[in-house]
Amino acid sequence: MTETMHSPPPPGTELDDLGLPVPLARPVRRVVSLVPSLTEAVAVSAPGLIVGATAWCTHPAELETERIGGTKNPDTPRIAAMRPDLVIANEEENRAPDLDALRAAGIPVWVTRVQTLDQAFASLDRLLTLACGLDRPAWLDEAVAAWSPGPGAVSSPVAGAALPPRTAIVPIWRRPWMVLGRDTFAGDLLARLGVANLYAHHAERYPAVPLETLRAAGADLVVLPDEPYAFAAHDGPEAFPGLPAALVSGRHLTWYGPSLVRAREVLAGQLTGAGWRGATRSAQ
Repeated sequence: MTETMHSPPPPGTELDDLGLPVPLARPVRRVVSLVPSLTEAVAVSAPGLIVGATAWCTHPAELETERIGGTKNPDTPRIAAMRPDLVIANEEENRAPDLDALRAAGIPVWVTRVQTLDQAFASLDRLLTLACGLDRPAWLDEAVAAWSPGPGAVSSPVAGAALPPRTAIVPIWRRPWMVLGRDTFAGDLLARLGVANLYAHHAERYPAVPLETLRAAGADLVVLPDEPYAFAAHDGPEAFPGLPAALVSGRHLTWYGPSLVRAREVLAGQLTGAGWRGATRSAQ
């Protein structure tokens, strides 16, 4: 949540992560989610509460709900016509004009801000308990425990030993090449696994960097998630000849929700196991 001081909200409202007052119905019965990870968080915690979600909301796999467009182009008139008790969004994934249009239509909108794992845990708790009026789910406590410091906190589930310190570049797109920069949730997760983001101090959060610059940056490895760009063994590692490449689950690296229960185990295994691949072909 933002550290800016705010006055107490009026009765019947709560402050979202941006410090904006959100009028909340009680009980909340109809939620539209514009963020895949938040869709999963709410749907797993309270099946049936999600009545609308984006086309990118793929989890839980059994979710059956009305689809209302994408994260960047939601059908706001359609959402308003659904009269949800609450729309949940994220400052990074969703566009301010879309959220303003929903507010103008009288729809309460709760916006999350997540740049670190600790922020994710706090934000999820507030979203589920304050905004949605639910009990704190057991999976959230399990996720906190999975990432808690202690013996083996950054251990590989494959080798059982601490991950060796590495400095990585983490592309999220190609054509043009874009990488993780400063203040990113994914970068924080990697740091907790012993992988330092080479561009963690860049002025931009997701800078576009020419491929030749990336190749010459001096990284120990390249980490290639399968979302938002679907990097794969045949699409990505070849752009970095001679540099080890770790192919990792984008959902476990970038989603904050029930996936965090297993994210540390999954990512550590991919970083130390089959994810290490040498590139042999030149980039296209």
